[in-house]
Order: sequence, then structure tokens, then C-alpha cells
Amino acid sequence: MAVSVQSLLEDISSIEDPIEELQSLKTALLSIPVGALRDSVSGQRLDVIFALLDSNEREQVELCVDILERILTALRPSYVVQNYRSELQRGLTHPNDTVKILALTQIARAVRDPDAGTEILNNHGILHQVILCIKEEKMAVAKQAIQTLSKLSHSKSGLDKLFQSDMLKVMKDVMATSDIIRYRIYELVVEISSVSPISLGYCANSGLISQLLNELTGDDVLIRATAIEMVTSMADSQHGRQYLAQQGIMDKISNMIRGAELDPFSSLYLPGLVKFFGNLAIIDSPQQVCESYPAFQNKVFEMALDPDPAMAGVALDTLGLLGATVEGKQVFQKTGETFRDVLKKMSQLASSGATELRVRSLDAISQLLTLQPEQQTEDLLALTESWFQLLSKQPMEMIRDISTQPFPELYCGALRIFIAVATQPWGQKQMMRTPGFMEFILDRSTGQTKEAKDAKFELVGAFVGSSTAAQTLGSQHYIRLKTYLKEGPYYVSAVAAVSTEGAE
Repeated sequence: MAVSVQSLLEDISSIEDPIEELQSLKTALLSIPVGALRDSVSGQRLDVIFALLDSNEREQVELCVDILERILTALRPSYVVQNYRSELQRGLTHPNDTVKILALTQIARAVRDPDAGTEILNNHGILHQVILCIKEEKMAVAKQAIQTLSKLSHSKSGLDKLFQSDMLKVMKDVMATSDIIRYRIYELVVEISSVSPISLGYCANSGLISQLLNELTGDDVLIRATAIEMVTSMADSQHGRQYLAQQGIMDKISNMIRGAELDPFSSLYLPGLVKFFGNLAIIDSPQQVCESYPAFQNKVFEMALDPDPAMAGVALDTLGLLGATVEGKQVFQKTGETFRDVLKKMSQLASSGATELRVRSLDAISQLLTLQPEQQTEDLLALTESWFQLLSKQPMEMIRDISTQPFPELYCGALRIFIAVATQPWGQKQMMRTPGFMEFILDRSTGQTKEAKDAKFELVGAFVGSSTAAQTLGSQHYIRLKTYLKEGPYYVSAVAAVSTEGAE
């Protein structure tokens, strides 16, 4: 097969219209396992394929890209850089985006290799061009450039090159292109800063993070909204959160939430502010965040009651996120009547809101009601039962009614609530007291999509796995549920075909 590849390369070099031969070479390469490909192509010059990239013939260029991607990926990064450094650099300025992405992908491979990475770091022209690729119109090219530079920054030498050389000026010049490009550089900086406290230090010392944080209170609300997303990503790491706290960003965002009522455009960035604290609460502590920044919790409740679907949707997601934790449940319970009003609103949205809001409301309710076996203390069981009763005068029937509507996502959302309460003794008792409920669970004709069948199977598993189920449900129901579980989620009972003699 090595001879075949070599002969095909030779044939291509002497043909004016090489499309057919390029296709044959691509087919030949795909037939060789990647592990064996390195031996087949090592030592063979690929100049002819690189040369054929300089064409206006799209099919030819794309075939060459496929061939080069297959071969170069099989070769060691150091070999690729040593032999095709100039070809990769030219690829970064090629008019075809797939060629740029090929070059960026190979450079990204190289920077992870100790030997090849050093050569890339010492090549001013390649690094300069990679940074310029961030402002390419095609987002896929910009993303690959960002990933390449992010990988480069995983070493101290890479950080030095990006932030303590003239490359920093190149980045700042690229930022000046437009608002969109500026945020691509911010995205790169945030990604780099998340790696370690050391990388965060380089980013902070460059002045780029301070510039990003100043955007939080800029005049352009759309830019402000994007800045909030970036800062939220920074808070994913512990060292990022510590830095933001030291810079007073948590207090600044809390004040922005308070001041949102006076801003007619706050709906554009307010969801981002709430998401910031929601993520912070899950990572750190719901109680600590809600107590330290009461404006956040108050705004979530206010948004849940807001007629604007965008506001209500974010609030529902946040309530579910926090309420999935025991600490979050206890924080909500302390607010008394305020949260009970929110819970009633969630029930109304689940019953009669727009479909997307109904699904998000059902998901949030299921998270609020979920208790793991080790969490089922007397107090917490009493709490979830009281919340369930607030949903409706007949909450079991209400949720079951939602599940009978012809929307698979509502069916699954309703079943997730049943799954939440099926492991709790009070939930099992209520289900048993609800006429026809066990028949509903055992009826395989409801919910015909894969997701619906999986949800029903999970509900049955929640019942059977509960330590109190056998006693609460009675032996007959318990045995039928165990049989359902044994048969699996997609079981179909055999139906005997009946024919009538002489029927037309």
C-alpha cells in the first residue's frame, strides 16, 4: 500500500487536472489504519499536495485538505513542524477557511508536543498569524485559533510569549477591530485564566481582565450582557471566584441587580446577572450566597412572577438549580409565604403556560421535590410534602392530567415529578390513594417515544428501589412493578392474532 501512495503522489505531480487521482489517493489513505499510516507516508514529500491548495477549484482544495489532514495527523507533530512549517504558515492566510482550520489544527497539535511546541513558540510569523485568525469572519476559524492559543498557554513559556512579548500588542490591536472581535479576545483570556492561578496572574497583569470587568457597567447594554457571560465563566474556577471577590465584582453585580428596576433595558442583561449568582450559589453555598446578596434571591422570586417569559424562564431554571440541594430547599423554606406564592405560580405555569415554560416549570418542581434516600429526614419529608400540596387541591391528578396531553416533553416532565415523590413514603401513600394511579403506571400504551418509555421505566425503578415500597404498595402491586422492571422499558406483550373463518 506504501507503493500505491507513493505512485499516486508521483502521478498527481504530472497531471494537469488531478481530481480523479486525488480522490484515489484519499481512498487509499482511508484504507490504511492510522497506526500503519505513519510508516506508509514518512519520508514522502507532500509538496505537490500543498501546491495544489493554490487553486480556485473548490473540489480540488477540499480533496487536498482531506488528504493532508489524514496524513499530517498520522505523523509526529515535531516531524510536521520541521518539514512543513512554512506550508502551515501559508495555510493561515489561505482564502479557503478549511485550509486555515487545517493549519490551525496542526499547530494546536504541535503546541502540545514539547519539541514541536518550542519551534512554534520561536516562530514569530506563525504566532502572529494565529492571533490574526481570531478576527476571521468564519466563526469556526476564530474558534480554532482561540483553542490553539489556549493550548499554547498551558506552559509558562507559552504564557510568556503571549503576555510578555509583542504578541500582547498584536492581541490588543486585533481587539480594536470591532466589538465582536474584542469579545473573542476576552473569550481567549477567560479560557486561559481558568487554567490556574498563575495563568490568571498573567491575564490580570496584561490589563485585559480589568478591561473586561469595566465593560460590566458600560453604556451599551448588549456589550454589558456579553461581559456578564464572560465573568460568569471566570467564576467557574476557585481562583477565578477569589479574584472576582477581591475586585469587588460580586458586590458590583448585586448592585446592578438592585438598580435594574430603574433601567428600561435591564431585561437584556438581568438574566445574566441572575445566572451569575445562581452558578455561584451551586459552586459555593446557596445559603451563603442568598444571605450575602439578598437582592439576588428577591429578584429570582420577582422574576418567577413576571409575565415576561424570558424573565420567568431564567427564574424557573435558577429555582430548580438551587432547590435541587438540601441547603437551597431550606433557604426557600425560610422565606415563608413569599416562596409559597412562587410555588403556586410555578404550578400555574406548569398547567397552562406556553409549552417551553411548562416544561421548565415541571423540571424545576421535580428538582424542588427530589430527596435522596439519605436526605429523607422527618423535617425534609414534611417540607416536600407541604410543597407538593401547594401545587393544587389535587396535585396527583393535576400532574397526571399534564402527562396525558399530546406533548412528549410534558409527559416526561410530569413523570419526573412522580419520580421525585415515588421514593418518599408520603408520595407513595398519595399515589396509592389516587384512583387508577397504579394502572396508569403499569399501562405501557402511554408515552410511546423512547424518552417517554425511559421516563416510565425510571419511575417504576424509583418505586421498586424504595425501602418502603413493598409495605406501602402491597404485595400485588409491588410484584407487578418488579415484573415491569424485569421486562425492561420497551417490552411489548404478545397479542394472539384472531381470525374469523369465512370473513371477507
